[in-house]
Amino acid sequence: MAQSQQTETSLSIALVGSGGTGVMTAGSLLLEAAANAGWYGLMTRSVGPQIRGGEAAALVKLSTSPTCSASDRFDILLGIDWKNADRFAGEIPLTPQSVILGDAKAGDPPENLAASGARVHTVPLTSLAGDISGGRPNMIALGVVAALAGIDQENVVALLAKKLARKGEAAIEASTRAVAAGYEAASAIPSPCAAPSLKAPQKGRWMINGNQAAGLGALRGGVRFVSAYPITPATEILEWMAPNLARLGGTLVQAEDELASINMAIGASYGGIPALTATSGPGLALMMEGLGLSVGSEVPVVVVDVMRGGPSTGIPTKSEQSDLNIAVYGFHGDAPHIVVAPTSVADCLFTAQWAVHLAEALQSPVIVLSDQFLGQASAIIDPPADLTFFARRKVAQEPGESFQRYAVTADGISPMSIPGTPGGQYTADGLEHNPRGTPSSQATDHALQMDKRARKIAEFDYGDHWADIDGEGELAIITWGSLTSTVREALDRLADDDVSVRLIALRLLAPIRQEKLAAALDGVSRVLIIEQTHGGQFHHYLRGHYDLPGDVKSFHRPGPTPLRTVEIVEFIKNWSDQ
Repeated sequence: MAQSQQTETSLSIALVGSGGTGVMTAGSLLLEAAANAGWYGLMTRSVGPQIRGGEAAALVKLSTSPTCSASDRFDILLGIDWKNADRFAGEIPLTPQSVILGDAKAGDPPENLAASGARVHTVPLTSLAGDISGGRPNMIALGVVAALAGIDQENVVALLAKKLARKGEAAIEASTRAVAAGYEAASAIPSPCAAPSLKAPQKGRWMINGNQAAGLGALRGGVRFVSAYPITPATEILEWMAPNLARLGGTLVQAEDELASINMAIGASYGGIPALTATSGPGLALMMEGLGLSVGSEVPVVVVDVMRGGPSTGIPTKSEQSDLNIAVYGFHGDAPHIVVAPTSVADCLFTAQWAVHLAEALQSPVIVLSDQFLGQASAIIDPPADLTFFARRKVAQEPGESFQRYAVTADGISPMSIPGTPGGQYTADGLEHNPRGTPSSQATDHALQMDKRARKIAEFDYGDHWADIDGEGELAIITWGSLTSTVREALDRLADDDVSVRLIALRLLAPIRQEKLAAALDGVSRVLIIEQTHGGQFHHYLRGHYDLPGDVKSFHRPGPTPLRTVEIVEFIKNWSDQ
């Protein structure tokens, strides 16, 4: 049983098996049943790169308080089978206090998992399922782990009746009997933990993944057109938005590739409709020329990049933060734009909505850097606030014959006409232009438009949303994205040892906020930069643009293995002892 704070209790369970064994279904049902019992929780997924039939792991963390960080260790590992499960050894840390459960017919667990010293027990998953008409081993497994987590069997049975209603009574009966058999089998297994004291289940908690949250945030922000080209791990955004966008009168179009999707989105936005596309690193690379068009023509668009391991095809099913450089620097020419990053599954909603607000207000492309960990993680969260900010772009109502689409204004934002508005005709292409929009190669026109585009991005009031800042102390941790929750948990543990640390989690990565960060670092003598990249991209970015105080260290490594709370705690303690 892992404890990170005085009253917080957590339990981590890993379910592994070959593709098609249903570990993801069992994990999702376990998470939802836990939510109904009063737990908070998080389920991340890890799968092999195969199209079908590869190894799969559902990694479930249950907690008595909100959580969005990877587990330090797993209390229970259950293998429906052990085919290629050895590949998960780095992602499923075990200790001698852990329990490994495997099907009696599956043989011994892989050596690199058993070497942890965890206690090993067999469960007749296949045999028990075979005794039930329509029984499946994954439902036996669900019963076993739910019992060991202290979740009432009635809770799970009620959930099955709800989830399987469309499949009929036979499916419900088979799964109910299988779960009951799992509960009975678990009675012979010593639980690795005592049942926690849970609050009564709270009405209205959400179970949502980061991709769904980003889609919801975009809709709340006003997006009504989405162009889509599927790519792992961003596809769920598009799948979720397709029906929900239609309910609001919007449109989703599946394009033939990423080049088409970015240009479709820009075209829809040019027509006056807030627009979005979603992709991952390889797709973002293909979109760069189109994004430059968005900058030069000042047509707003939002791109959600759910990052994965790179370069090239890389590791599509694993998480990394290595698209930072291309998002910030990948445009050709001087092309001021905005890059933002959510700090948790719940924050994917806020950040996506904010991104639409910024794109519309500033007539600019906005890149949202999510990642596989956030995007495909399902979390039990308290409902986020229904925010009211909803930007409308500055539109020329009666342009007239003297209309200047790219007029040089004090704030750098020029009124934009909607196609079909009398007198509002203008050229919107990638060529440099004068204030009317007529293509121009004159140095004065180029300088005026470059200055205008830079000014609107740099001088906009981003408010307090640019970063989350917590804590005090002479040591500051600067991080971003999905690592924010892990760092928060580390700071909670350090506080128990009277170690004071300041957290600065950037949500606005570009443009640079030099004065804001300087104020946030006031009184700091040591800075630790934490990220999930091989080359320390975030560290180099900060050092290149900010005057960081005192002793500065970088703690980074690439995916696919996530950084864990215990590693950050140990790093800081060792640094403090030097």
